Amino acid sequence: MLISHRVEGDALRVTLHRNLDVTTRAAATLAIEVLVRAHKPRSLVLRIPLEEPTPATLSAVGRARRMCASLGIPLDLTGATPQAQRLFAANPA
Repeated sequence: MLISHRVEGDALRVTLHRNLDVTTRAAATLAIEVLVRAHKPRSLVLRIPLEEPTPATLSAVGRARRMCASLGIPLDLTGATPQAQRLFAANPA
């Protein structure tokens, strides 16, 4: 299983169970978009694996972030290394 999700109140929580590569990035990105559009959450919490994220994982996070920004939905990134958290915080959508 690539991703899982659950809804908690107005928040959609999506977990990436492993780092993505070029063959799984598009599928994960599409799945996240479908979940957001289906559930219409007030916020998205995206948990990524604890190890250093791959470029494909960072790309999927960036795409999710841009989608959420366009829809006015705040996105919180969890499970990331401190370096990934700094990169996420330093590069707004």
